[in-house]
Amino acid sequence: MLIDQLFVVLIALSLLGAVIAAVLNGRPKASVRVAFTVSSISSLLGLAITLLVFSQGQMRWELPFASPFGSLSFTIDALAAFFLGTISVVTFAVSLYSFGYADHYEGKYPVGMLGAMFNIFYVSMVMVVSSSNAILFLIMWETMSLSSFFLVIFEHRHEGTVGSGLFYLIMTHIGTAAIGLGFLLTYAQSGSFDFSSFPTAAQGMSDLLRSAVFLLWAVGFGAKAGIIPLHVWLPRAHPAAPSNVSALMSAVMVKTAIYMLIRCYFDFLGVQDAWWGIAILAIGCVSALLGVMYALIESDIKRMLAFSTVENIGIIMIALGVAMVFESYGLNELAALAMIACLMHVLSHALFKSLLFMGAGSVLHATHTRNMEKLGGLAKRMPYTSAMFFVGALSAAAIPPLCGFISEWLIFQAMLQSFNIPETMVKILIPVALGTLAVTGALAAAAFLKAFGITFLARPRSRDAEDAQEVPKSMLWGMGLMAALCVLVGVLSFAILPVLDQVSSPLVGASIADSLVDGIEIVPTVGEFSQVSPPLIAIILLAVMAMVMVLSQVYGGRRKVVKADTWDCGTPLTARTEYSGRGFSNPINRMFSWVYRPIRTFHETKHPSPYIRTEMRYTSTTEPVFDKYLYGPTEAAVRWVAKKVSVIQTGSIQTYLGYIFVVLILLLVVLRL
Repeated sequence: MLIDQLFVVLIALSLLGAVIAAVLNGRPKASVRVAFTVSSISSLLGLAITLLVFSQGQMRWELPFASPFGSLSFTIDALAAFFLGTISVVTFAVSLYSFGYADHYEGKYPVGMLGAMFNIFYVSMVMVVSSSNAILFLIMWETMSLSSFFLVIFEHRHEGTVGSGLFYLIMTHIGTAAIGLGFLLTYAQSGSFDFSSFPTAAQGMSDLLRSAVFLLWAVGFGAKAGIIPLHVWLPRAHPAAPSNVSALMSAVMVKTAIYMLIRCYFDFLGVQDAWWGIAILAIGCVSALLGVMYALIESDIKRMLAFSTVENIGIIMIALGVAMVFESYGLNELAALAMIACLMHVLSHALFKSLLFMGAGSVLHATHTRNMEKLGGLAKRMPYTSAMFFVGALSAAAIPPLCGFISEWLIFQAMLQSFNIPETMVKILIPVALGTLAVTGALAAAAFLKAFGITFLARPRSRDAEDAQEVPKSMLWGMGLMAALCVLVGVLSFAILPVLDQVSSPLVGASIADSLVDGIEIVPTVGEFSQVSPPLIAIILLAVMAMVMVLSQVYGGRRKVVKADTWDCGTPLTARTEYSGRGFSNPINRMFSWVYRPIRTFHETKHPSPYIRTEMRYTSTTEPVFDKYLYGPTEAAVRWVAKKVSVIQTGSIQTYLGYIFVVLILLLVVLRL
């Protein structure tokens, strides 16, 4: 079949591109052109496969050799195709962006290896979402993790980069261990590693075993997704990585974990217990609220976006948890609505977060700093970057009619249908979660208002910001594509939702496309609850803006432009008198001081005169709660155990052979029993 052939070509082309880019490492410009041309073509092939799967049906391709672990095959159904398409469209835009972005690494770092790992990273994500065998999946999962690790530590000369990469590697392997154990427990029931056997195996499990597998997969995939408290690697690794890699990791890599959570819970295990959905809902609420709260007080623009990813993963988990709750009560149509909302936010977040990380990378490329307090005034110096970052910020803040608004509006609509649930306590819990989501949305709007205002508006706060210039055209093309999609996916969401219904209906057993979309309007599943028309909103907004412009010309007329100094009460206006990012977020910092646990210090240099202060310095930092109270004690405990166990390391070969002999005897006894 054509789909199978395109899939094989995609894999072969990506691997070939990686090899050629590595071989051309000594010729930076050539390696960049080869690597990102190949990744652009490969991602277009991924989009073609996505369209063919939706139009012709699922694809299955088996590796042409025998394996003791069953059939090593790749299957792309509607769910896998949706994630493949999302990964591919982001990779295409980031590949365009990378042509210009990778130039500033020439002579500093091996850009050929950057391009090689970039291609391996993309193809590994493709194979993760298409693997249909547990062992093959784990191999691809590990390939994705290792390639992303090498990309994270690419700028290894920067302080803390290698440490951030190693921390990410440790966390991802802890998650992999939990995932593998869940697969082994399922294999013990099915006798096969093929994913097609897992649903039957789940039916034979006891309730306790099924719940144990549920928790293992929640921990394993949750660690990769970045749910709290397993999120600590994310604000370290994403800022350390090159910005084009950060865009891929934050926008789509973490979504591979969401893909597997949906696959495992709705396809493999089957949702039967309401408490599963409530647990996922609670995890989502905590991640969304704390993620956006930490994003709001960040001064590092890439760390701020990383915490925003934690927030948005939490929002996706909220939608997934609501879908699971509805499914457990047999409310299939409502489960379909929540699942479509979940998938819509997966797509929306992929679009606007890749755009925002590329925008942050453009700022870093032009100013050589990620500190928002040293930026400002970039809207005049980088007008195209600022305009596209603004579109991404509006999408992230869920401003209509952009894609972020549509997805969050759908999640709210699904949660408002909780009155259909027969159990009173659950009816209470979901509105509480809805309130949490509403607060999260308000804080997200404040966070992105700060990010855009402090970075792009007012006056430059440093010489680097003063000298900034617009980035190369290829970087603008990559950002422009994502900005256009943020608008189009929102305005044309009435045409996209029926496609998402094709993805969700096999999972929840209900199709709601006919009732969800009425012409260009999006309507609720149950009754005439509410409705919205994204194209109409867009038309009204454009009409209002046009009317304002016409009225200003008619009644304002043409006036002579007069340039003069800003009225300043006699005080010179400098960067020191501008509103700072920390000042913007300080009221919320004080309001939620029980969460942030701020550590404030004040230092002044004395002068002989009591009326003069030579220097005063005030600093405020946030206590790393999770590092201090969770990961710090855990690390200390592991070190203590390792020190105690180290006595078995005698350095004697005879002793080690004795250990091996004892283990072999024990294995023989256990297997005989």
